Amino acid sequence: MVQEARRAVHRLGPDVPMEEIAAAAGTSKSVFYRYFRDKAGLQAAMGSLVLAQMQERIAEAAAAAQTPYEGLRAMVSAYLGMAVRSPNVYEFVTRVPQDSQATAGEAFVTFFDAVGSMIQEPMSRYLSPAASATFDYWPAAAIGLVRTAGERWLNAASTPDKPTLEHMAGLIADWLFAGISAQASAAVIRENHPASRPAKENP
Repeated sequence: MVQEARRAVHRLGPDVPMEEIAAAAGTSKSVFYRYFRDKAGLQAAMGSLVLAQMQERIAEAAAAAQTPYEGLRAMVSAYLGMAVRSPNVYEFVTRVPQDSQATAGEAFVTFFDAVGSMIQEPMSRYLSPAASATFDYWPAAAIGLVRTAGERWLNAASTPDKPTLEHMAGLIADWLFAGISAQASAAVIRENHPASRPAKENP
């Protein structure tokens, strides 16, 4: 039933009514409510399915990763890949429906908590056990960055300047792993050493 509901959301959009989801699955809304209680319950079940599939892809990529950075980039790539393959399903499992705030809120938090834990795992092999503050705060900050940058990228118009999925995954992994220091260093060098700046033409 969850798979059928996922196909319906993918095809009809995140605002599809439960009646249409049930019809696409060849059953009635009352049957869906018997299993999932309400739309938020279906959202939570679909989110669990998406997470399980994401975890499977990440496990495969992590097995081939040689470094924590590669593991982190594989996670970001899997997250972005899930979103770009079906923006409708992504929005459905990450939004908080207005008609069932408490249950939907739990599903929403659970989804991103799980993704945050998946981000933390490759980094745990890189940080020492003494880095308690990093373990306490970094995963939440990381998933905030991944989600915000990823959704902005997902909604951006397709232009020649828009990064590919793998390029965007690499950029986000760079920001998470080393901040923007690598990208900023070249600009800082030019600022501090005027001789390295491009020469201006005389008017």
